[in-house]
Amino acid sequence: MIGVGDQGNHHLGILLGMPDAGIVAVCDPVRVKREAAKRRVDDAYTEVRGRTFQGCAAYSDFREMLQRPDIDAVLVASPEHWHALHGTAALGVGMDLYIEKALTRTIAEGRALVESARRYCRVVQVGTMQRSAANFRLACELVRNGYIGKLQTIKVGDPKGYPGPEVRDEPVPDGLDYDMWLGPTSWSPYFPERLVNLKGWMLTYDYTVGFQSGWGQHDIDIAQWGNGTDHTGPIEVEGRATFPAAGLNDTAMTWHTEYLYANGVRLIFTSDNENPYGIRFEGTEGEVFVNRAGIRSIPESLVKLQFKSGDLRLYDSQNHHGNFLDCVRTRRDPVCTIEAGHHANVICNLSDIATRLGRKLRWEPAKERFTNDDEANRMLTRAMRSPWQI
Repeated sequence: MIGVGDQGNHHLGILLGMPDAGIVAVCDPVRVKREAAKRRVDDAYTEVRGRTFQGCAAYSDFREMLQRPDIDAVLVASPEHWHALHGTAALGVGMDLYIEKALTRTIAEGRALVESARRYCRVVQVGTMQRSAANFRLACELVRNGYIGKLQTIKVGDPKGYPGPEVRDEPVPDGLDYDMWLGPTSWSPYFPERLVNLKGWMLTYDYTVGFQSGWGQHDIDIAQWGNGTDHTGPIEVEGRATFPAAGLNDTAMTWHTEYLYANGVRLIFTSDNENPYGIRFEGTEGEVFVNRAGIRSIPESLVKLQFKSGDLRLYDSQNHHGNFLDCVRTRRDPVCTIEAGHHANVICNLSDIATRLGRKLRWEPAKERFTNDDEANRMLTRAMRSPWQI
């Protein structure tokens, strides 16, 4: 496991409860985090496996960990500015990958992950686990089979961002490899909140594009699934956003972004309760709304519908981590492939780019380039601080 903070420990708890998985190593540049994770694994496995368990190793540098020949798979739950580097490094030495969302902080970094996964024939599960929940699968099956008529509009509503703490400079504490934590991003002064997800890095542009991707990729992924566009994306995007006036957080607090697909479907992606939290599919004969609280439809009878024998049924995964482990063994694709995860993340990044530029942009999904817009195309990638590169 690379990254054992809040989200990494969430995954750790799930995997410790799965008898067909064995955690042999954890990695984090924050000593207190990696040592706590190591103790958690040691305590759990010593109780269950006794003398057969040789102990969990702890590393500060992921490159050292990835030299081990006994690792089959890596779970990446580091901050997003590290995802492409951690992911391609693991794939490049033949390890399968479970990787958190947002997939990457740029479109170019996501493309590098896709190409690496296919080059080395590795299994990659993206952590958009709503695909492994029955309500979301049902909603997408109703849409894909035409039970709401012709799909016209998809509305996605997600939580807004917020201002961050004042930037200041404090001494780097003992037990933190701060240079490693920063990795490919520009050098910035240390203070504790920078390393905290919801207070710091998760809403800071050096490390991410904020809630547009950090939360938005979950719901955009379902919008893509229901639209049948996992392999592609929109052809047009336009949006507006508000940004904090000061402080660490400099990603969008609120946004309203609209997209057009080649199939004529419009996607509206918003924050600040402009659309209810979740995904609404609107068709010519009805609609379906789904979020983590449940599913509802117009007409109401749709959610109790019995599918016909010839209807399309989508990939049935009932456990995201279990599906990944099954695919590591069988070598089949998981429910959320690297391609699907990348294309969902592209849409989140398009929102960030369009709202920052403040103009309508034409997008070529197959080429992953903007049409005749050099300024927008320069935002598809970001420079990495030496010596890091993909």
